[in-house]
Amino acid sequence: MKKAAPAAVPQPRSERGLRMMSFERRVFLDALLVALPALLLCGLVLWQRGGDDALTWTAVGVVLATTLGLAARLRNHVVFPLYTLSNLLEALREGDYSLRGSRARRNDAIGDVVWEVNTLSQTLRDQRLRVEEASALLSKVIAAIDIALFSFDATRKLRLINPAGARLLAVASRNALGRTAEELGLADCLEVDGAALLRRVFPGGGGRFDVRRYRFREGGLPQDLLVITDLSRALREEERQAWQRLIRVLGHELNNSLAPIKSMAATLSSIAMQDPVPDDWADDVRGGLKVIADRADALTRFMIGYATLARLPPPRKRAVDLLPLLQQVAALEQRVAVALEQGPLVRFDADPDQIEQALINLVRNAAEASAATGGGVALGWRRTDEQLLIEVRDEGLGLSATENLFVPFFTTKPGGSGIGLVLARQIAEGHGGTLTLENRSDRSGCVARVVLPLG
Repeated sequence: MKKAAPAAVPQPRSERGLRMMSFERRVFLDALLVALPALLLCGLVLWQRGGDDALTWTAVGVVLATTLGLAARLRNHVVFPLYTLSNLLEALREGDYSLRGSRARRNDAIGDVVWEVNTLSQTLRDQRLRVEEASALLSKVIAAIDIALFSFDATRKLRLINPAGARLLAVASRNALGRTAEELGLADCLEVDGAALLRRVFPGGGGRFDVRRYRFREGGLPQDLLVITDLSRALREEERQAWQRLIRVLGHELNNSLAPIKSMAATLSSIAMQDPVPDDWADDVRGGLKVIADRADALTRFMIGYATLARLPPPRKRAVDLLPLLQQVAALEQRVAVALEQGPLVRFDADPDQIEQALINLVRNAAEASAATGGGVALGWRRTDEQLLIEVRDEGLGLSATENLFVPFFTTKPGGSGIGLVLARQIAEGHGGTLTLENRSDRSGCVARVVLPLG
């Protein structure tokens, strides 16, 4: 059971009236009250002396007038600075930070207040300038990025749209503002919880889109920020570049094999058409056929390498001890000595056949680079809480260019296939890791670094 609220205590009418009186009148009245004892004392002295003459009443009038004047002067001294402060605060409330109080000085009650108000005005002015600059920068960024941005209020009406969003909806920004998500065809996007990949057709284009929705508040009311990224355009550009690189490499390899085959076939045809045939025609035919066979074998190896990249199966992971695997990889290389640097015992989940193949390719490349300078190859590893890092370091000449290292079938070695590094990186990425190559900082040579996740 709720208790009844206590009744309000009535206040005397005199106190209520005094509180309702303006501040200026209260100051004036208080000044008169300060002078009241002296006035009463003067009146009592004059009364005791029996002052009934005109001079006495003139003195009383002068005293009263002087008292009223001094009280009015005290009132003005108190009230006028407050009017100044009121005007300054009103300017701050209206957003005008250019006004300053003229009586700002320290060690003075009113001067300290004016000083602090002036400081507050300057602080607010600086903050507004920074906010305006940040807002201008944000507006430029929103207008410049090629990602569609939409902001909807609590009633699902559009409040903000950037040029990329207007192009996606094929509508002018001023015509889209104020319309609902249903009217704009964005209702399903606005229902996305977090992020999603959608295949949609918008008035400005269709394809695959990355849709993300973020919640925020403005003025205490919930708002939705919708970010739509067109993935199809980026994927098409990457696909086009990949096809260009592949066709360039394929064309180069095919021309290298077909050009000698065509030339040798023409030579053999001309020999066969001679009558009589030359005495050494058999040697020429055997040599020409050998060239054709060698180039056919090169094309066969090329196609096998292409099939290896295209048909690499997903890794079949199981528990693997790292040390025996690295010992086997180091023992397979016979051209140069491979120094196996001792590291911690590591047991991790991986496809041992694929990891071994990737490391064999890296060690083979390191051995070929070191053989040109008479250097050696080192194979080491270390681990962190979440990653295993395997390094293959050589003492060769290092990397002169890195832009084509992982281009399929690109090679600078005679007889090279151009798939070793690509296959190694594909295996590392298939295990959720990475493969990087960089020049050594301590000496000439290169270091290949494979990073694999543990756990």
